[in-house]
Amino acid sequence: MEIEFYDFGKIVIDGKAYYRDLLITPSGIREGWWRRSSHELRAEDLKGFLEEGIEVAIVGTGRYGLMKVLPDAVQLLKGAASELMIERTAEACRAYNDRSKAKRTFAALHLTC
Repeated sequence: MEIEFYDFGKIVIDGKAYYRDLLITPSGIREGWWRRSSHELRAEDLKGFLEEGIEVAIVGTGRYGLMKVLPDAVQLLKGAASELMIERTAEACRAYNDRSKAKRTFAALHLTC
């Protein structure tokens, strides 16, 4: 999969546009992913979505970086992957395209603020 475009509230992956937060796993895209609290990422928001054998976990915190990644989510992601990146979503998209070519990569992307 390749992220072709990202801007506030919109992402295009392999020619398809998405307008809500999403997860990208090695086995596909999970549309309409949402968290218990819109601007906080908790471990419970990720449970059931992390696949075995993930090498890289990437979190996109929004265009302006307003989504906070809470310590329990950081701990869960570090336990699931050998590399964790937490960046604003534009940078997270670039990192995903870079890393996913060679490694099993997971991305949780907040598309707005």
